[in-house]
Amino acid sequence: MLRRIASRCARGLGAGGVAHPAVGLCHPGRSSSSRSSDAPRNQPPSSEFVARPVGVCSMMRLPVQASPEGLDAAFVGVPLDIGTSHRPGARFGPRRIREESVMLRTANPSTGALPFQSLMVADLGDVNVNLYNLLDSCRLIREAYQKIVAAGCIPLTLGGDHTITYPILQAMAKKHGPVGLLHVDAHMDTADKALGEKLYHGTPFRRCVDEGLLDCKRVVQIGIRGSAMTLDPYRYSRSQGFRVVPAEDCWMKSLVPLMGEVRQQMGAKPIYISFDIDGLDPAYAPGTGTPETAGLTPSQALEIIRGCQGLNVVGCDLVEVSPPYDPFGNTALLAANLLFEMLCALPKVMVV
Repeated sequence: MLRRIASRCARGLGAGGVAHPAVGLCHPGRSSSSRSSDAPRNQPPSSEFVARPVGVCSMMRLPVQASPEGLDAAFVGVPLDIGTSHRPGARFGPRRIREESVMLRTANPSTGALPFQSLMVADLGDVNVNLYNLLDSCRLIREAYQKIVAAGCIPLTLGGDHTITYPILQAMAKKHGPVGLLHVDAHMDTADKALGEKLYHGTPFRRCVDEGLLDCKRVVQIGIRGSAMTLDPYRYSRSQGFRVVPAEDCWMKSLVPLMGEVRQQMGAKPIYISFDIDGLDPAYAPGTGTPETAGLTPSQALEIIRGCQGLNVVGCDLVEVSPPYDPFGNTALLAANLLFEMLCALPKVMVV
């Protein structure tokens, strides 16, 4: 019986593909061979045949692989929260998002996207971070993502606090050069330092600017809000050429027109999507470390991500889910759905 269930869960693996137990990306493991274009692709198992609580806890119950070889896209966990300035717990985000992802299915009727008929997708497990050393964790993340992008695989990251985006963008820029950025968040994360430290979840995009990782004329920050230490908290971002869209400019309206402008601004060059779950109002996403009132709605979040369809998206992340502050799992369920929408917006995904 267990063999039959495992066979259904791994349905669609190519001749060289193999499902592995969940392991860290820094651990050794067998590589799957490159997939031929006509080989069957991985598919999340249908609940008509496999009960949702059954199987290894992977994103959408996809096969778990130790190597990105042969994959077009992959879900990756980065269970790090030692860069957090207030409420910890985001280290448990990847696991809880995976748990809630059992509700997701293979097709997106709203957009017509069929990601699993278009791409070979798997779960690469978690990066083996160092929870006692933030700088060393950034090194481990950077090295893991360099291997992922070198294999031609687009990573969709389950965070983790927002510090993780900095080493991920280091890996992205090494392959693609400076990238555009669509950043959804309650905070700009462009502080210079706190408590004397220049690296924490409030500084990743300042560090990215310092290192030339961003194409600053193609950076858009949406959902920014909350109290601040000055009356001009957007000054640094705008001085770098970023477009800042405060939450107040999004209230009570569709964001489809805004995303039309964003698509035009981004053009055909590489773009990275970084989505902090606290960009949403805490009424919808209470499980996060730094909640701010009067945020975006889930429908606006869908409009933002779906508005990226057709762009040259080279990577995505969903960060700052802190399960201890949402015992019912609604925040993680929302995060899982947003990651699925990101997958559906990737280049080469068939839309019918």
